Amino acid sequence: QVQLVESGGGLVQAGGSLRLSCAASGRTFRTNAMGWFRQAPGKERVFVAAITWSDGSTRYADSVKGRFTISRQNAKNTVYLEMNSLKPEDTAVYYCATGPRTTSWEEDYDYWGQGTQVTVSS
Repeated sequence: QVQLVESGGGLVQAGGSLRLSCAASGRTFRTNAMGWFRQAPGKERVFVAAITWSDGSTRYADSVKGRFTISRQNAKNTVYLEMNSLKPEDTAVYYCATGPRTTSWEEDYDYWGQGTQVTVSS
């Protein structure tokens, strides 16, 4: 089992920044990558970004490229999502999850956190 706990969400004005954290515990040696997804009200959950634990290779959704940065701190089993130039359309519940690689397919991810709310006001 792997436990994931997200933090760092909140309310921010458009153009502002937030940094989300995802702390992993348990059988983390079974995970090769971590991903961030988000789900806006009334919409499906979608891929945001992913990173591998080993070499830090990354993948981003087109909608966040150039604004969001995913990083990891292996010693703390923690992954971060730095979000800059936030827009109202970034408002969503953000989830982290463990996966086999930096895939954008939700079905490839197995363990999920409880989510953290990000609200961007216009």
